[in-house]
Amino acid sequence: MKIQNIKDIDAFFKCVDQCKGKVELVTGEGDRLNLKSKLSQYVSLAKIFSNGDIPEMEIVAYEKEDIERLIDFMLEG
Repeated sequence: MKIQNIKDIDAFFKCVDQCKGKVELVTGEGDRLNLKSKLSQYVSLAKIFSNGDIPEMEIVAYEKEDIERLIDFMLEG
């Protein structure tokens, strides 16, 4: 799923941390980073989110309830 315009990165990672299954960020090169890993979160922050907000990114969640949680986050902020 494509996620756009994330303004609160901390809230986004809290949402990811609440997910039960694996949540991955798909890089432009096709690599997948496990966003539940704190190390991957820091790498993502340094590389992708360096300008303060996230214009667009692709993530993959494997559990239905995690997908719903992430969609709710996007709708409610």
